[in-house]
Amino acid sequence: MDNQSFSEKEKPFFQKKERKEKFDLRPTPAFISASWSALFIGMVSYCIGLWNANMWLNEKGYYFTLLLFGLFSVVSVQKSVRDRQEGLPVTDAYYGISWFTTIASILLLVIGLWNADMELSEKGFYGMSFLLSLFAAVAVQKNTRDTKYLEQGKDDI
Repeated sequence: MDNQSFSEKEKPFFQKKERKEKFDLRPTPAFISASWSALFIGMVSYCIGLWNANMWLNEKGYYFTLLLFGLFSVVSVQKSVRDRQEGLPVTDAYYGISWFTTIASILLLVIGLWNADMELSEKGFYGMSFLLSLFAAVAVQKNTRDTKYLEQGKDDI
């Protein structure tokens, strides 16, 4: 049984696919620092804006929850895309839900800001700090994953 080979379609779901090419590009310390800085700046500025905003506590909670929801969603998308790229199994349901929740978080923010009683500059501030945070979360996740991948590769040698 151990010597049994599978065709590509017959491989068990849990079995990793062969990696197609060697990956050996480590993210630079400058890019890692920029990614973490962007994440910190985006999240902190968004939260400071909420803290100082003249809105009801339930509105502040809505916008804060959207930030957390969006951050989790984009990290989930990045992970599922990367898993598929590396040949790791990711169900279509999880992949689709990850994308759906990412798009939903952005749409919910847009709808909330569209209907909010705020100055246009304040709406822009929340939108930009939200998107900066989402982008930075993807970059931080990518850097973390790349670094971990390369460290594991050294252990295998």
